[in-house]
Amino acid sequence: MQKRILAFDLDGTLTDSVPDIAAAVNRTLAARGFPALPEAEVAAMVGDGLQPLIDRAFAAVGSTPDAAAAAEYLADYESKVAVDTRLYPGVADALDSLRADGWTLAVCTNKPERAARLLLEALGVADKFAAVGGGDSFAAHKPDPLHLRGTIEAAGGSLDRALMVGDHHNDVRAARGCGVRAIFAGWGYGRPGMEEGAVAVAKDLPALVALAGELLPA
Repeated sequence: MQKRILAFDLDGTLTDSVPDIAAAVNRTLAARGFPALPEAEVAAMVGDGLQPLIDRAFAAVGSTPDAAAAAEYLADYESKVAVDTRLYPGVADALDSLRADGWTLAVCTNKPERAARLLLEALGVADKFAAVGGGDSFAAHKPDPLHLRGTIEAAGGSLDRALMVGDHHNDVRAARGCGVRAIFAGWGYGRPGMEEGAVAVAKDLPALVALAGELLPA
């Protein structure tokens, strides 16, 4: 039997990571004399990758980023990747339950791959994933379906035996673009309407585990 793949977004799906993202953004802004942004404002900037995050943060203070800003932010963030970031409640149990049921797990995130791996390691769950596809791992990233397709293939699976879980419209669009069904993570950073196109919305992690089993039985 071909393995079943469950691909997860990271920020806002597995982890509540905005506190550390916002802190690094604000240190990058402060180094240039700009005021700090509220965490809630930064949360709305997350999901499209590194450069869009930096562009949006600088736009919010009425500026544009200099050539060094993105690299400076990333180095700072990677050095403090899990100060206040936590797994969402129920994530660890859900991952163990899914693996016990025969699922192969992967991460498909627009966060740079090294930062994603550092975060997963710091939170003690890196060994639960067969593949990590970061925003810089392939020639394109979400919502381009190439990103999800590459991640699923790296995990040793195929599109017809895979599901995508995420809290952003990019997750849903990437999944639909390669014929994979998406489950929207209702507990994350998503805003109303982002779930459009998903086959289901999971209100919490236990609901996700049940939905995955119903959509793609062993």
